[in-house]
Order: sequence, then C-alpha cells, then structure tokens
Amino acid sequence: MTTREKHLVELVDDAGRAQGETTVSAAHQPPGQLHRAFSVLLVDPEGRVLLQRRAGVKTRFPLRWANSCCGHPAPGESLVEAANRRLREELGAEPVELTEVGVYIYYAEDPATGRVEFEYDHVLRGEFRPGAPLLPDPHEVAELRWVDPVELAADLDADPRAYAPWLGGVVNRLRQPSGPSAGGPDAAMTPSGLPADDASERPGGR
Repeated sequence: MTTREKHLVELVDDAGRAQGETTVSAAHQPPGQLHRAFSVLLVDPEGRVLLQRRAGVKTRFPLRWANSCCGHPAPGESLVEAANRRLREELGAEPVELTEVGVYIYYAEDPATGRVEFEYDHVLRGEFRPGAPLLPDPHEVAELRWVDPVELAADLDADPRAYAPWLGGVVNRLRQPSGPSAGGPDAAMTPSGLPADDASERPGGR
C-alpha cells in the first residue's frame, strides 16, 4: 500500500455533511464509502482546459485521461489548501486562484483494479497564468494536453473509455456552473455496481 493510500479522507452524507473519517484505501474498497473529494480544471486565458493522463501506477483508472488534478482534502482541511497542495505535488504548479463551480455525487467501479469511486466531488476552476511552470510528477501523470472544453465534451461522448468516469461531470460543471450558493446536490444514487463507463451521477452545487 502506498503512503497516500493510508491518508485519511472525510466521510460525508448525501448533503456533504461530515460523518467521520477513514483511509483512502478503505474508502475505495467495494462497495465504497461516500467521501469528500475535489476535481480541479485549470483554464488558460483562451478558455482551454488542462487534462492529465493518469500514470500507469495509479490504483484507480490508470492511463485514462482526467481533469488537471484530483484529490481528497484531509478531515478539516480547506478545499483551496488541499487542491493547491495536490496541484504542486502532481503538476509542480504554483498556487492558483480557485473557484468552486459545482458539486456532484458519482459512483463508478474500476474494472481493471476492482476499486470503487463513490465521491462527493467539489469541482474547482483554477485560473492558469500563461508561462507558469508545470513540472508533472511521472509517478502521478503520464501526459498533459490542453483542449477546448466543447471539443472535449464531444470526444467524451465518442470515446468514453479513454477518460476517467468522473470527467464528464467535471466538464459539465465547468460549462454550466452552479456555484457554491445554488444549494446542495440531489440525493446520491444507490451504488449500482455499474461499470465505470456507465457511472451514475447527480448534479448539484454547494
């Protein structure tokens, strides 16, 4: 087990209220435990978003394209602090201004590793300054690329198995932000055992 798999995450209910804590590893074992997470999309001045291809050593959805950075805040840690920490660790990025654009709950099983994602996911938009350094950690990131979000949405429909199952929801929140004042997300769907590319999600904002 890697060190990160031993880190603590915050368990939550369907409204995002804290319900305790467990390790990353335990939260992602079937049937999964709903926990707080975040997904960052870095956006450049042209409106393009940065995608990363997850490294082959990842325990969940390796070698799939995903958003710029993902992670879990430690219990009691702010989203901004946690997200900038992971941006530094994964991408070697400097701190960026972050805005929450929505929340959604999703559930997906990774057919390759047997792990489960069951997350109350805060979607964060980060403003990327042209020329800012990016030094991705090869143990975290296999590749990087900048894409237009409209073109990305079309490709997600055409070739979903190339992407992490949460990316569609993340991109939707970016394109149609609900913001932190729009109320809590709808009730989470009961874990259905669906494969990753049929992942269940419900929209929301908080």
